[in-house]
Amino acid sequence: MGITVCILVLLFGYKAEVAAWSLSSLMALVCGIYYPVSILPFPLPEIARAIPLTYFLEYFRSFYGFNGGFQNVSGWGFGLIGLYLIVEAILFKAVIHRARKTGVFLKLSE
Repeated sequence: MGITVCILVLLFGYKAEVAAWSLSSLMALVCGIYYPVSILPFPLPEIARAIPLTYFLEYFRSFYGFNGGFQNVSGWGFGLIGLYLIVEAILFKAVIHRARKTGVFLKLSE
């Protein structure tokens, strides 16, 4: 989430910070912090499967006897984190290159 916010700020300026806070709040609702993902309506459980936090929350719930229906939760969670880190590192490198060309660093430092 942090790298995504940095990418958005370098692309769109400080206005992207509002979107980042909104995105993190929506992610908290969808990934199942407050309730199991299995009770969400149809499209939301599929979206939750793309968020690594969902798998770690299901892992912790399994200690209390809850079964969320996911298999190999820690493997999926760490796998998605690794995948997102690689993709975001590539995107961040491209955005840094673009920011140097366009002078965004100077605009953000004012």
